[in-house]
Amino acid sequence: MKIWGSLLLLRLFFLIFTLNTLVSATDHIVGANKGWNPGINYTLWSNNQTFYVGDFISFRYQKNQYNVFQVNQTGYDNCTIEGAVGNWSSGKDFIFLNKTKRYYFICGTGGCFNGMKVSIVVHPLPSPPTASVANTHHHLSQKSAAQKVFRSSLLVSSGALMAVVSLASIWF
Repeated sequence: MKIWGSLLLLRLFFLIFTLNTLVSATDHIVGANKGWNPGINYTLWSNNQTFYVGDFISFRYQKNQYNVFQVNQTGYDNCTIEGAVGNWSSGKDFIFLNKTKRYYFICGTGGCFNGMKVSIVVHPLPSPPTASVANTHHHLSQKSAAQKVFRSSLLVSSGALMAVVSLASIWF
């Protein structure tokens, strides 16, 4: 019985850790309700987003008409897919942002020439607040502060969810 309890505790710890990691991610839908289409200013859209490692960027579009290629800066500047490091064509593409760097995405079916390209900068995860950070938090933008509060509330919610899931797994 002691082994059963230890295994259950280990499983609970693993599930909480996994959910905290997944729930804290943000999905940035390119173009918001306008999606991935020609004639949209994606530079304006990306400048109003803050991307962190662990977030997703997702593209929504007509799957038989457009696609998405991850390219380098030269491919982005010239609308070429030569040397692309990734390509997607499902119409609902979710791309995990796993590194702190600048990413470049273009449409490879010619849409790039009509504005279907976006460049984003992915930042490292913010450090947890400390007493000195709390005293200077007024320097943070309202958007950044709101995102941190949202992420924190998601982490708390995931803990509650994990408790329910764990209890259910014990009973079933």
